[in-house]
Amino acid sequence: MGNLKNYVDSLKDRKITVIGAGVSNSPLIKLLLDAGVCVSVRDKRTYNELGESAGKFEKSGAILILGDGYLDNIQEEIIFRTPGLMPSDPALHEALLQGKKLTSEMEVFFDLCPCKIIGITGSDGKTTTSSIIAELLRNQGKTVHLGGNIGTPLLSEADNIKPDDIVVVELSSFQLITMKTSPNIAVVTNLSPNHLDIHSDMDEYIEAKRNIFKYQKASDRAVFNYDNDITKDYAAAAATGEVLFFSNTKSVENGTYLESGVIYSAKKGKVSKVIKADEILLPGAHNIENYLAAFSAVRDIVDVDIMQKTAREFKGVAHRIELVREHRDIKYYNDSIASSPSRTIAGLRAFNQKVILIAGGKDKGVAFDELGFEINDKVKSLVLTGMSAKMIESAVKNATNYKSGLEIIICDDFTEAVCLASKATSPGDVVLLSPACTSFDKFKNFEERGNLFKEIVNGF
Repeated sequence: MGNLKNYVDSLKDRKITVIGAGVSNSPLIKLLLDAGVCVSVRDKRTYNELGESAGKFEKSGAILILGDGYLDNIQEEIIFRTPGLMPSDPALHEALLQGKKLTSEMEVFFDLCPCKIIGITGSDGKTTTSSIIAELLRNQGKTVHLGGNIGTPLLSEADNIKPDDIVVVELSSFQLITMKTSPNIAVVTNLSPNHLDIHSDMDEYIEAKRNIFKYQKASDRAVFNYDNDITKDYAAAAATGEVLFFSNTKSVENGTYLESGVIYSAKKGKVSKVIKADEILLPGAHNIENYLAAFSAVRDIVDVDIMQKTAREFKGVAHRIELVREHRDIKYYNDSIASSPSRTIAGLRAFNQKVILIAGGKDKGVAFDELGFEINDKVKSLVLTGMSAKMIESAVKNATNYKSGLEIIICDDFTEAVCLASKATSPGDVVLLSPACTSFDKFKNFEERGNLFKEIVNGF
């Protein structure tokens, strides 16, 4: 009998509520209902907005508590929190005062997982770094389970995971904020202001991220970005196990670094060459940084020749500077995952020419000042769409390097914005969708936004 089955069986005489019926919790809800557990499903969406999943849950025996009052009168003993709902929410706070237990799909998975876990977090680069790590391990012959914030919930699969497998999970600040267990290998790609529309302040965001290594044991490993002041301070403050750094500006004694166009691995001062940076297939300096982090994470697990082969052949992840097509000597790139200014800045720096940039969406409460400066330096024509269009335009025009010659087009309709960007091109140009904002003003998620971009481009 597996650990997961034992855990689910232990819930059969208790009342459970699952808050949020989205991607991360739907498999959990099904798992509990199939086992005969008494489950209420709470979601701020209405019955009609939930669509067919509402009927399926109801038919399976779930009690649905939907709409504006979905958090009213929480009397269930165990509360599974959706990642986007902060534990400081008044309704959750009151439930905790009454002695209710607050947990999440990811927290239970960590408790039940039988194998080594590699966790990745950061403000930027965590999805690509997670995918690179998973690819490196697969190429080494390991059985890998990739999930977490990257889109695949893992709890319902826990009993299918073997002790010799390796789990790779991308972890957001929303998942980490209530975690009391850390992965065996923790990677922090970088930290910069992000999600400040949801976190109370930057300090809360930083503290949430700290949980990825806070509960590690002496036998565990933490990998930090040496070039980022916050992550560098993490290592000095609280890392318990082995600490590795990665840097694209300085040599490090333990970790990986870039020097004169070559990536090196250092182990207690002993240095060996890994690969030339220009051999990495994925474009941009930020992807060199992602490989530096990944190489440190899997050191002593993945052979150097496998690292080299992977870096030369891995094409990356959808929606992350993804080459959609080259049409009439114009290259179209989909970077819909770029939901923060810093991520779009990294995308712009991936190209050695000025681009036609499509940006805008729902902002995260993060300033666009630095992005405005970068746009003036790296963008040939700017097409803005969505709720934040005027905010980005203002940041561009208020930047110290602004010149009135930069073409700025504002268009609320996304499809029309893509078409206008295409019309602004000349042979040899690059069109880049890199929004610097979330998709939630017009789309369910960044994937839907990126897929529409690809559909439009492929229709040219």
